Amino acid sequence: MRFRLFISLLLASAATLAATPVQVPPGNKVATFAGGCFWCMEPPFDKLPGVVATISGYTGGTKTNPTYEEVSSGTTGHAESVDVIYDPKKITYEQLLDVFWHNVDPTVKDRQFCDGGSQYRTAIFYNDQEQRQAAEASKAALEKAKPFKAPIVTQIVMASTFYPAEDYHQDYYKKNPVRYQIYRSGCGRDARLKELWGDKAGH
Repeated sequence: MRFRLFISLLLASAATLAATPVQVPPGNKVATFAGGCFWCMEPPFDKLPGVVATISGYTGGTKTNPTYEEVSSGTTGHAESVDVIYDPKKITYEQLLDVFWHNVDPTVKDRQFCDGGSQYRTAIFYNDQEQRQAAEASKAALEKAKPFKAPIVTQIVMASTFYPAEDYHQDYYKKNPVRYQIYRSGCGRDARLKELWGDKAGH
C-alpha cells in the first residue's frame, strides 16, 4: 500500500477529483465491483466485448467527495471500486460477475494481496434487485462448487454514491504501464489468482 500511495502522490500534483457523477449512456447499464486496487480491476473488464467503459472510484463510505489520500487512510469507509458501463445486449451481468470472481481473492477480509485495510475489501455493489439476485446466485454457486477450502467473504451490498477517482487513476494501466506492471507483480496479485483459480485466473 505504501508503494502505491507513493506513486500516486507523485502523480497527484496536477490532479483534481472528478466532481460529476458517472454518466450511463441510454440503453447501457452499470455494474459496480470492489476488488482491491482499482488499477488492476479495469483491464479485465475493458477487454470484454460489450463493455463501454470502466471508471475507477470510491463507494460504500460516508464522506462526500473523498480524495484518494482520505480513502487510503481507511477512515472514510469507502472501498476502491470500479463502475463498469456495459451494453446488456452484448454482455450479461452474469458474465461480468464471472470475470469479477476470477480477478479477486474472495477468501480474505479487508485485504487484497499486498494491500490491507477495509478500503481494499472485495464487494459486489448491486444497483437493482435483479443484480442482487444474480450476485447472490453467483456467490452461492461458487460456495457449492468449493473451488478452494476457505469460505467466501466477499460482500454483496446495495450500491451507494460512487465518486469517480482523480483523473490520474483512470486507465492507469494504459498511462503508466511500467509502474502498473511493477506494482501488480510486486503485490503478488497474479500469483495468488493462479493459486486460487488455476487456468481461469483473470489478468
